[in-house]
Amino acid sequence: MTRERIVDARLHLLSRQVLDAGGEPVRAVDDLELTGPDGAPARAGAEVRVGAILVGPVLFVRVFGGAVPASRQPRIAWEDVGHVGTAIELTVPSDRLDADWVEHWLRDHVVGRIPGGRHDPEADG
Repeated sequence: MTRERIVDARLHLLSRQVLDAGGEPVRAVDDLELTGPDGAPARAGAEVRVGAILVGPVLFVRVFGGAVPASRQPRIAWEDVGHVGTAIELTVPSDRLDADWVEHWLRDHVVGRIPGGRHDPEADG
């Protein structure tokens, strides 16, 4: 049996912290992917449902122009959401998500090329 809940997206979802199944922070909610009740694309004036939480550089790209390719848009399927409260709690561990690909790319291609960029200051003890 599916339990439905009506929420105010701005109040209950946007900018909320997302926690994985172990309570570890994943990202904050930047945007939502909306669908129609049958899974079809959302239409103006019609009933919509949250299909996914978008947790990447969506706002940054929207402000500065361009578009994130759909295949690289960091999303968390709504089916992976277990609880909506002061934080969005997931039912999956963060290592099953591809939400941090931008940070991994920047680490490997930008920060890692800076002298000392691969040095872990916490490893010095």
